Amino acid sequence: MKKIIVLSLILLSAKSFAQTKNFIDLPYIETSAKVDTLVVPDKIYLNIMITEKDTKGKISVEEQERKMNEKLKSLGIATEKQLTLNDLSSNYKKYFLKQQDIQKSKNYSLIVYNAKTAGKVIIGLEEIEIANVTLEKTEFSKAEEMILTLKSKAILKAKNQAIAMTKPLNQKVGNAIYISDYNNISNMLSRRVAGIQISGMASLKEKDNFEPINIEFEKIKIETEVKATFKLE
Repeated sequence: MKKIIVLSLILLSAKSFAQTKNFIDLPYIETSAKVDTLVVPDKIYLNIMITEKDTKGKISVEEQERKMNEKLKSLGIATEKQLTLNDLSSNYKKYFLKQQDIQKSKNYSLIVYNAKTAGKVIIGLEEIEIANVTLEKTEFSKAEEMILTLKSKAILKAKNQAIAMTKPLNQKVGNAIYISDYNNISNMLSRRVAGIQISGMASLKEKDNFEPINIEFEKIKIETEVKATFKLE
């Protein structure tokens, strides 16, 4: 029984070696190609902090929260879907400013879908004295679909390069015998912009009927790179 097992292993090894050798013996050409595009983010995440410290304790967090919710709804924001409390483990955080002095704070994440709405939100919150707003990150919701489209373009580009390289040699490019890509998809799904503080908008709210201009955030670069090996005929 042991002899049969050993013989089977030898035959499998020999078969694998033959297949590898056959691949190496094939005439082939190896090319790589990269394609990219820029897309406008359609998911913009704003971090909003409301705290009693900003009003010197005159307005409670609960009252600021109510005003914020009303203001966002007046701007067409579906707060039940677009606004979430960041720290779900506790309803509020406590800040010890002095001995025996406790002031509360809440931190929210708001998602909007274009830069113009983001501008309206910032100005609207400033009007109710909520100015602690941070731009957290931007995303493109159809990034995965875009990546697949770019992969198709990249492999076609790789084949065209192979054809161009072999044409002077009067050789024909055959089927692909190996394809790989070098993408880290998670790095392309969003652009983190933590640390950008949006404040000091008080002068803007003093202007009558101020309307935010229709600007765009920095576009997100999506790229893909493939490596392909084609048999030569």
